[in-house]
Amino acid sequence: MVMKPVTISAAKFKAECLGLLDRVARTKRSLVITKRGRPVARVVPLDAAPRTLEGSVLEEDDIVSPTGAVWDAE
Repeated sequence: MVMKPVTISAAKFKAECLGLLDRVARTKRSLVITKRGRPVARVVPLDAAPRTLEGSVLEEDDIVSPTGAVWDAE
């Protein structure tokens, strides 16, 4: 079941931003922000934890010493 998003004015969002972001994360319910009664933005919960770079870096032994390769620069 998809829950209907909560609607809130931009002024109230500005005043309570951090608490509202915590609520979206906790309840997994999106939030629609309005200005003068018209929707202008939506805050949605993330589906999963952010990816980390762990395991994505390759370690090389020596990357600064000369390799002996001959370069033809001209």
